[in-house]
Amino acid sequence: MLTISICFRLEWKITYVGSAEDETYDQLLESVFVGPVSFCASETYAETTLQADPPEPSKIREEDIIGVTVLLLTCSYAGQEFIRVGYYVNNDYDDEQLKEEPPQKVLLDRVQGNILADKPRVTKFHINFHPENNDNGQPTSPDHDNGEQAPASPDHAAEVNLQGEEPNASPNKCNVQCPQT
Repeated sequence: MLTISICFRLEWKITYVGSAEDETYDQLLESVFVGPVSFCASETYAETTLQADPPEPSKIREEDIIGVTVLLLTCSYAGQEFIRVGYYVNNDYDDEQLKEEPPQKVLLDRVQGNILADKPRVTKFHINFHPENNDNGQPTSPDHDNGEQAPASPDHAAEVNLQGEEPNASPNKCNVQCPQT
């Protein structure tokens, strides 16, 4: 049985897309760090529940409240997004007459959202799951030509969090022994 250890935390985010034209209206509904994690290669999936409050209507342009939008669930490892699951959301009035003859001003207490949970759109991104190595699989040196700090290695992950700061609580530390590559 192969056990895989990941010495960085996974970051899960739920984002409500407030406008298709302007991402400044997007609302981060939840952000959760999980890990460091270890899982068995023979396991096919892991299950968890992620909950978030609904979006704040006052932060959405009135013309974008009614209609179709997207709810995004993303996961990042070592600051690199590797999966994005998009769910279409249809926001409409809860009354047929209001749907047929919408009022001039949106009646927020009569708007309901319908998430098409059975038809997600999944996008996967290739990332470097071994950030201690460069794209060629070679160990990174502490001296970069561009002056950037080298990514944390698994041995160093217990001492530095993803923002490069000293962790202030033990949950940020990686106590998992990662295999050397």
